[in-house]
Amino acid sequence: MRDGVRLATDVYGADQGEPAPTVLVRLPYDKNSRYVFFDRIAERFTARGYVVVVQDVRGKFRSEGRTLGWTGEVDDGYDTLEWITRQSWSDGIVGMFGDSYYGFTQWSAVSSQHPALRAIVPRVTCTTNAPGIATYDPGSGRQPVWLEGTTYQAQVWTDNDSYEFDVDLSRRPIIAAYEEAFDTMGKRSPGFDLIVGDIPLDPYNGPHPYDARPVPVLHCVGWFDNLNIAHMRDYTELAKRPGWAAVQYLIADAIDHENYFLKDAPATPATDHLADDTALERMLDSYTGPAIEFFDVFLKGTARPDSLPRVRWKLGHEGWCTSATWPLPEATVTELYLAEPAAAAGTVPGGTLAPRPADVSETAEWRYDPDDLVPSAAPDTFLQLRDHVDERPTLDRDDVLVFTHPASDHSLDLAGPVHAVLHAESTAPTFDIFVRLLDLAPDGTARLIVRGCAQADAPGEVVIALGHTGYRVRPGHRLALMIAGSDFPNHLPNSGSLESPWRTTSPKASLQKLRTGSTHPSRLCLTVLPDAHRGEGSDPR
Repeated sequence: MRDGVRLATDVYGADQGEPAPTVLVRLPYDKNSRYVFFDRIAERFTARGYVVVVQDVRGKFRSEGRTLGWTGEVDDGYDTLEWITRQSWSDGIVGMFGDSYYGFTQWSAVSSQHPALRAIVPRVTCTTNAPGIATYDPGSGRQPVWLEGTTYQAQVWTDNDSYEFDVDLSRRPIIAAYEEAFDTMGKRSPGFDLIVGDIPLDPYNGPHPYDARPVPVLHCVGWFDNLNIAHMRDYTELAKRPGWAAVQYLIADAIDHENYFLKDAPATPATDHLADDTALERMLDSYTGPAIEFFDVFLKGTARPDSLPRVRWKLGHEGWCTSATWPLPEATVTELYLAEPAAAAGTVPGGTLAPRPADVSETAEWRYDPDDLVPSAAPDTFLQLRDHVDERPTLDRDDVLVFTHPASDHSLDLAGPVHAVLHAESTAPTFDIFVRLLDLAPDGTARLIVRGCAQADAPGEVVIALGHTGYRVRPGHRLALMIAGSDFPNHLPNSGSLESPWRTTSPKASLQKLRTGSTHPSRLCLTVLPDAHRGEGSDPR
């Protein structure tokens, strides 16, 4: 690098005889680990005539330099691109590929504006990929702290190694559990300290990627990814910018962050690719195939841009579809109003999701109890579909509100953004609202479709983004909307006061009130397709 730091780098396929395009990957998770399986990924790219370069980012594993994520990647990306172009095996054309943080390093390289970078394939990631905010909409105001992401910072971004340790989140103050781990290790994570101190870190020392020179982008989104909201915000924001809109492509699959499929959920030993090599080989075909097709167009020029669908998306429980835009032009917004709130604090079916608001104003209350927190949709939302747990026990808790839609003899196809508009207030000076939309099956089980959250400090209307989805609600199934005051252990519990939630030893309970009716039209906003729509691809499951 320009400051003399050396970054550990593997090169695959440099012996092909002629200079070739390069696929670059820059990641912090040990380039030679089974977790990222780049020996197997490289085989697929080199077989198609690409050189593959995989690099441990600064301060991680075999690379030198200070360990601090979400900074320095612009310059290191530029310098790596420059190094590639000077190698005898390079034809001067480079694309980038990868998930999560190694999607963020792609956006950092875009910010560097190196002329060799011709296309990127960011998967399950976002331009604002910083733990603590990235799970939800970074443009919608203050969010509850993503505790899962904070633990990731503490375990991954301490030094060159990664550390696995249990965090006793029942400790008070909660920060004490992390301090105990740092004391045991004899070192600490600077990134963790930034989150706890609420200190922002500017990830780009160049232009924001939105304002940089456009390059072709294949966004690979997971409907069940915990970065879905932030990733789709990137896609929709760039679609508004003429230079970027012309070179944007989207593939949206019914997968989670770790590439588990809805059709296989919950995973079995035979379908668990993190444990079974045969399952891994199957997963890697769908993982790399779209990127290879994309690079054949924009790096090699062996196929035309119009050979690629602008949008390929999976309709969960049905199959693949294609379209020219997202959302689809035939999609419409349907609003379901929260009604009969008096029943919402009881067990399922609770209140109702109605086509119009009631004429009268009504209310329902739910409590926040820091000693009895509402469990998260999954203990590890990076693996949401591996277990795809039944959330019916959570729906039946007496500290959540539930509203359900009647079952139908026909399917309902969701295809686009989902959000909730809630009129809420609290006895506390600050409160969190967590919303989940679930598929309530005829057998009574309930499984997640989308989720979102917001933090409020005053009574009024709260808009909560739940992300985009492609999902078929099958005949006999119905939608269930759940509202809660906590989401543990995925999110840091609210202090219920103006005290720091990290440092409080006595968080306060509170009572929240939801208002409904025509004067306070709390509602669920869905994007739906006409009844005649059907998936066009295979895999009708």
